[in-house]
Amino acid sequence: MLLLLLLAVVFFMGKDFFYGSKKDKNVYEYEINRLREVDKSQVCYSEIKQINPEIEKLKGIAVDNKDRIYVSGSDKVLIFDKTGEPVQDFSIGKESNCIAISENGEIYLGISDHIEIYDFSGNLIKSWESPKEKTLITSIAIGESSVFVADAGNKYVHRYNTEGEYQNYIDRKNTEKGVKGFFIPSPYFDLLIGRDGELWVVDPGRHTLMNFTDNGEVVSIWSKTSMQVDGFSGCCNPSHIAMLSNGSFVTSEKGIERVKIHKPSGEFDCVVAGPELFEKGTRGLDLAVDSEDRIIVLDPKKKLVRIFEPTGENN
Repeated sequence: MLLLLLLAVVFFMGKDFFYGSKKDKNVYEYEINRLREVDKSQVCYSEIKQINPEIEKLKGIAVDNKDRIYVSGSDKVLIFDKTGEPVQDFSIGKESNCIAISENGEIYLGISDHIEIYDFSGNLIKSWESPKEKTLITSIAIGESSVFVADAGNKYVHRYNTEGEYQNYIDRKNTEKGVKGFFIPSPYFDLLIGRDGELWVVDPGRHTLMNFTDNGEVVSIWSKTSMQVDGFSGCCNPSHIAMLSNGSFVTSEKGIERVKIHKPSGEFDCVVAGPELFEKGTRGLDLAVDSEDRIIVLDPKKKLVRIFEPTGENN
């Protein structure tokens, strides 16, 4: 009898723990939905254009010095002018995770574990060797004399010269100061070259942006962990970054799908696109910025390239 009573108690405790009441579920859902709400007064950009690229998977986006928009993904590269009209496309026959355009117009693609470089017509110019086993390239940033490659597989940033010769890697570690390496629980690891030629890298598991020298010394750092709109939460956020002409950071997130602007200091500025504009579960909101500070967002869930421009009061 005592055994039956004990089993009954365990059953109802388990039912309560795993399923909860409808009331508890509603409270939880309410809190999540509340976090997805954006105060309209905080929105500083508006969507002006959508492009429907004819490609199965959308993975990477970039803008060149003529404001042409480049999209990479499952097996090809598509190029559009600033108005969204197609101007070029070519097949690469393989999936590209990310894309970057050099000042002379060369197209750098992250193909799984190595870099391939194409010209505007789609001719393969160079293919660089993979830097390391387990490499997974998620971002490329091209500087004046260096090319930086984010490797989510090994949690490194690889540095090459512009000829493709390997220079060094950056892993964030400093054993003397007890600083650990990059924390990258999932394949979202982004970087960029700032307006003064400096390297910025996201440490996504710690909701942190770090500025490094070419040799891996930390210059500056900012971080903001928060469920609120002024910070980042969950796993691997911000997932993607870009930079405006004034040095402010554009960031995108997964979990709570949104695009925001943070001042050069890291302080929250405003919202570009709130969660209501995206389907729940959207990931991979890659970003680019053109010469007019328009923000181009890759939306892989809706299979769109979405262009946002500053609202009147922010021009």
